[in-house]
Amino acid sequence: MTALPPDRLERVEAWGRATGVMSWVYRPSTVDGVREVFALARARGLTVGLRGAGQSYGDASLNAEQVCLDLSRTDRILDWDPAHGVIRVEPGVTVRRLWQYVIEDGWWPAVVPGTMWVTLGGAAAMNIHGKNNWKVGPLGDHIVEFELLLPSGEVVRASREQNPELFHAAIGGFGMLGCFVSLTLRLKRIHSGLLNVEPLAAGSLEEVMALFEERMPRADYLVGWIDCFARGAALGRGLVHQANYLEPGADPEPERTLRVEHQELPDTFFGLLPKSLMWRCMRPVVNRPGMRLVNALKYHVGRREHGQRFRQSHAAFAFLLDYIPNWKLAYGPGGLIQYQSFVPAARAAEVFRGQLTLAHERRIVPFLGVFKRHRPDDFLMTHAVDGYSLALDFQVTEAKRERLWALAADFDRLVIDAGGRFYFAKDSTLAAERYAPFLAEDRTQRFLALKRQCDPEELLQTNLYRRLFAGAATSARRVSSSARIAASTS
Repeated sequence: MTALPPDRLERVEAWGRATGVMSWVYRPSTVDGVREVFALARARGLTVGLRGAGQSYGDASLNAEQVCLDLSRTDRILDWDPAHGVIRVEPGVTVRRLWQYVIEDGWWPAVVPGTMWVTLGGAAAMNIHGKNNWKVGPLGDHIVEFELLLPSGEVVRASREQNPELFHAAIGGFGMLGCFVSLTLRLKRIHSGLLNVEPLAAGSLEEVMALFEERMPRADYLVGWIDCFARGAALGRGLVHQANYLEPGADPEPERTLRVEHQELPDTFFGLLPKSLMWRCMRPVVNRPGMRLVNALKYHVGRREHGQRFRQSHAAFAFLLDYIPNWKLAYGPGGLIQYQSFVPAARAAEVFRGQLTLAHERRIVPFLGVFKRHRPDDFLMTHAVDGYSLALDFQVTEAKRERLWALAADFDRLVIDAGGRFYFAKDSTLAAERYAPFLAEDRTQRFLALKRQCDPEELLQTNLYRRLFAGAATSARRVSSSARIAASTS
């Protein structure tokens, strides 16, 4: 193998900063440029990992000592139909660029994550979900069609009518079948730049879930925040925020509220303190005692605001993770991981109570918990269930890293026993032996069969793929080869 140019060698980090690798990084801006990177890697005996904005918490876009194909420069808007709300984009277009482009025409992305800095190619590869997942499904439900560049250099178009199996596998396929080169999405018509928001307090996990079940029929968005430090009868207490679109005519100034500048998050707190400095101010309290106090204060302030309705811009409600730039730096040099599991509704309270109880017993309490409601979808590698998810943010330090990974392993067993699922955009800790029940599923075997068709050389790989799928893919190839041999000799 001939070495690649040393000036291409860079350190590439997971978003949570708990993991980083060295890779040869290429940033093409055209489809032909992507083809050239594929050809170069193949000629040098290297694999290629796709990366958008690098917003995955774990190793989903890391490819240690191999090629990292950064698609952030493929960021053109290719076509926009403001009459019908259909847009065609390159994969490097961010959610931020998308909403800024369409909002003044009265449209908003149907599904957005908690940050606007995700690329749409990465969002499709992970099939992201939002605070309205139980109602409108994941991003993939709003993708009309896409063009996928296979490692061979061929571009394939897929939709629900054309190549439907590939359509339902590449969306949520974490970049292992090919590289999106265009995506066509259908957006949501809005009549105001504002949402009606109602905060609600709940004294336990069961009360949080009861609020969700009660509010789901009449809410457009629901999201819960969990005070993970609460114990006993208050275990899982938290705040729920419901948001609803405004009907036509309800906003007296839609032309003003739909302007981009009305949606932009402010750069300062109270017009004085630059938000770019806030992570430094947070640093002294990002520890167990400090975060226990912060969580308690947040809950008690939220109780006083229970039922006090107000209006908030779409961006302010949707992108809570963007309020404080670089807030992840407050977690210190070890960074953070997020453990997010999806559990059927009938077992969710039991599993999430079990997770929080174990965290307290091991003295590794998550600093943040986020709660959402979900529904199943038709995508092959889906993480969704008819139930709930709980996302838990853990600070990583050298002293407790091993204990934290062991805690995550015990969480995995609770989730798997309850028929739950996992989300690759967040995962850092899942091991192949615990993922084995999912590797045996028909849907996973169908996905690996498509991988063999689309990428027979396994040019596309990441650390996550090797961590969870490499053994299963090898076994699947052996089975396929044996079947061919048997067929040829019969």
